[in-house]
Amino acid sequence: MNSHRSAMDEVRMAAKLADLKDEHYRNTLALSTLIELLVDKGIVTREEVERKAAELDSFMAHLPYPKV
Repeated sequence: MNSHRSAMDEVRMAAKLADLKDEHYRNTLALSTLIELLVDKGIVTREEVERKAAELDSFMAHLPYPKV
């Protein structure tokens, strides 16, 4: 098996990365839009969103992952 990537493999990889970046942007835009609408309608405050984000971030930072 050839361990070297061909130029076409590199192009495909770059295209996949571009697709992922575009999808990430669309997802981030959708989430930001939802948060803004919830805040604008008075359903949640920015502080509540920030507090919950910090809570979830803290939880995710302490998940026990198996050591390799």
